Amino acid sequence: MVVLEAADAVGGRVRSEVVDGITVDRGFQLLNPAYPEAARVLDLDALHLRSFVPGVLLAGRDGRHLVADPRRRPSALLTSALHAPGSRLAQARFAAYAVSLAVGNGHRLLGRADTEVGAAYARFGALTDRVLAPFLAGVLFDDSMASSRRFVDLLLRTFVLGTPGVPARGMQAMPDQLASGLDVRLVTPVRAVTSRTAVTDETTWHARAVVVATDPGGASTLLPGLDVADMRSGTTWWHLADVPGAALTGGSPVLVVDPDRRGPLVNSVVVSNAAPSYSVHGRALVASTALGTDVDERAVIDHLTLLHGIDVTNWDVVAVHRIAATVPSTPVGSSFRKPVQHEGIYVAGDHRDTASIQGALASGRRIGDAVLAALA
Repeated sequence: MVVLEAADAVGGRVRSEVVDGITVDRGFQLLNPAYPEAARVLDLDALHLRSFVPGVLLAGRDGRHLVADPRRRPSALLTSALHAPGSRLAQARFAAYAVSLAVGNGHRLLGRADTEVGAAYARFGALTDRVLAPFLAGVLFDDSMASSRRFVDLLLRTFVLGTPGVPARGMQAMPDQLASGLDVRLVTPVRAVTSRTAVTDETTWHARAVVVATDPGGASTLLPGLDVADMRSGTTWWHLADVPGAALTGGSPVLVVDPDRRGPLVNSVVVSNAAPSYSVHGRALVASTALGTDVDERAVIDHLTLLHGIDVTNWDVVAVHRIAATVPSTPVGSSFRKPVQHEGIYVAGDHRDTASIQGALASGRRIGDAVLAALA
């Protein structure tokens, strides 16, 4: 098997780079070890995952309050109980709902009637408006709350079952591990494909089966007529703070969100509080994300100041990633098991499954099974 890769490294949208000794991922990303395919195909121990707090720090007009899963963060029990928005009844309803998502096989959730997640979660009141909505905006790269309730249910299930984190060497470690032992030809873009050939600038490759494993844009270019999802966009700023990590979020690796939405950022997190190996000289490395790619820089700085409660004007910009295609959109009625073939050519990617790392891995396995069966 030969892999023809257009970029200078494997990974697609899961990439990292090193800037002056500092590791930054291309867009803030996390790997959840509760993803079934991650446990199946990755050596999670070898990735040395560094976990984040299972919750969010609400940085609003009324102060800064941690709301976290008390099962995995017992110290947050009192704070969460006192400061979680909404009535106690609504909080109890959501807690019961979240636990119910984790029971049994996740495939049962796909059989539920679908609707917009905002409508489905409206019964949780202020908890939805001030916690779930701002949190999901950063996960889905969409703040409309119009995404598929079934997809969000699947996501919440994994958050209940596992604690997301990053590999100690950056997210790049995951695709590097998957590519180990493969014959990968880097900087080799494919211009055209058939069910038995792949054409590059230098030659035509002949094969018994051809797999197109790209983002939706690349797939639709190579395979006209392929049904692909729209892509969401986002921008992530990586700042090296002029203070150590202990001075921010109490030294905790927790996602900071603004329940009052006073600026463009959907979240900010001190990544080095989880993975000190990302940074240098003990300085805090902060990743902050906004929706879209045309965001006012001054507004970002002003919002960062509100989120972290300190003056951030002296923070150094390490990298800015403006990504026009972050994750596929998941409108109501989205299919999470799209066909593995298009006109005799196999198609893989998170746009063929769920819009997540889990979906990308699951899609790869489905394609692998189909190709092996065909060649057998």
